[in-house]
Amino acid sequence: MTARVRTPFEVTVSVWRAMFLREALDRLFEARAAWLWLLIEPIIYIALHAFGLETFRIHQVGGIAINMWIIAGFIGLLLWRRTWTQVLHGIDCNWAFFAYRQVKPLDVAIVRAVLELFLMIPIAVVLVVIAIVTGHAITPDLLNPVWLPRDPLMVIVSLIGLWLLGLGFGLVTSVAMRFVRELDHIFKIIYLPLFYISGALFPISIFVPVPYQYIFSANPIVNGLELVRLGFMPDYRTIPGISLGYLYAWALGLIFAGLALYRRFSRKLVMR
Repeated sequence: MTARVRTPFEVTVSVWRAMFLREALDRLFEARAAWLWLLIEPIIYIALHAFGLETFRIHQVGGIAINMWIIAGFIGLLLWRRTWTQVLHGIDCNWAFFAYRQVKPLDVAIVRAVLELFLMIPIAVVLVVIAIVTGHAITPDLLNPVWLPRDPLMVIVSLIGLWLLGLGFGLVTSVAMRFVRELDHIFKIIYLPLFYISGALFPISIFVPVPYQYIFSANPIVNGLELVRLGFMPDYRTIPGISLGYLYAWALGLIFAGLALYRRFSRKLVMR
């Protein structure tokens, strides 16, 4: 009796499942309490910046209480940044697996991006729950507080757009870094400025004059973060020029460009 030959789709699914389990174990248990640090990082950033802005008597931005404004933006930025960095370093971290012809560089990128999405969902829920339990509403109005996002669909669609943007950016930059290794140092340098120029922790509508806000709205990350906040509170006053279509145009454009690059340089990506 001959053994059944698996289809290419079945082989791909098996590879994805095995790599997903391995990556999940590495991310959650590679170091002592590694899973806890995934949650502690955003809590520290949010608490420090909320305290800093409140010392300048900034208690709300665009109609959203400052704590929830930071939480909404930071969740989106963290999803984008972690997805990007995981895809960016996916090839280097899984070099040994390319000895198996079933494993392709694109498999690593997809699995790492999906894992990041799965990890960020509980982190986002826990952050919002902690804020609600500690008495932080979305609106600063104590007489008529809003505790949960008014438009959950907008929040979800915007976060998915940021995740796709991180995946696409990771695909393109990972190929670039294979040819120019020094780019990794540049990417590490821009991590911190991104927190501020993306509007995650820095209220563009307050600190940037209106005639110059359009420069920031050209950044697709800013569009995603502002749309997440708009989902939290439909009355939120965003900066001019924000568009969901613009976010997805960037995300899908980068993904298609990344897929083309992975196909064009498929052999060079796995060569030392």
